[in-house]
Order: sequence, then structure tokens, then C-alpha cells
Amino acid sequence: MLAKAKAKYIRISARKARLVIDLLKGKTVEDANFILDNIGRKASSPIKKALNSAFANVNCERKDKFLSKDVFISGIRADGGPMLKRYRAATMGRATPVRHRTAHIYVELDKVTAGKKGSGSK
Repeated sequence: MLAKAKAKYIRISARKARLVIDLLKGKTVEDANFILDNIGRKASSPIKKALNSAFANVNCERKDKFLSKDVFISGIRADGGPMLKRYRAATMGRATPVRHRTAHIYVELDKVTAGKKGSGSK
């Protein structure tokens, strides 16, 4: 693992974020950025932010600089964060809970070697 980054308390459900994350596993950073630019999902922008932060950590912590095609996503996941709980008025004087879900996104990057293909599937 070269570097990692996390984005916490993102205002999207982890289940919806996982739909985008499943497309990115094992891809190079260059391919993942292309996918995130062209997908029409709300979760793509915070995931892209975390991915670019992890890639910046790769080049910041090392003396040798890497290109985005030389680094692939070795691990990426979205876990559920705390829920914001609100109440909404319902019929007959009752109140129903509304749960605004949040997610934590974790990204780990590694360099592409001869044995590992960055653009392969899971």
C-alpha cells in the first residue's frame, strides 16, 4: 500500500456509494477518474475527492513521483456513518422518524507491478 485517504460524514447512504465503488475496484487512478467524470451519480464527486486525495498523498510522501496510470486502487470501501435523525409530522397527530444516512469512504492505492493488472476486474 502506497497511500490511503478517507472521507468521513458524507451525506449519502453507503449503499448508494457502493454502487459507484464497485465499478472502481482494481482500476488505475486514471481509469477511475474517467469513470467518475462520466457517471451520473451523486456519490461520484465525494469518491473522486477521496481518490485524488489519496493520489496526492502518494506523491507527497515519496521522493519518486508516480503517474496516475502507474497507481491502482488496491482497496476501496464505503461504510455507514452516523444517522441524522429528524421527525416528520404524520397523520392522526403522530410523528414518524426520518433518517438521513451518512457514509465514510476509504481509499487505498498501490503501484502497478507486472503481476497485477490495474485495469482488470475484481
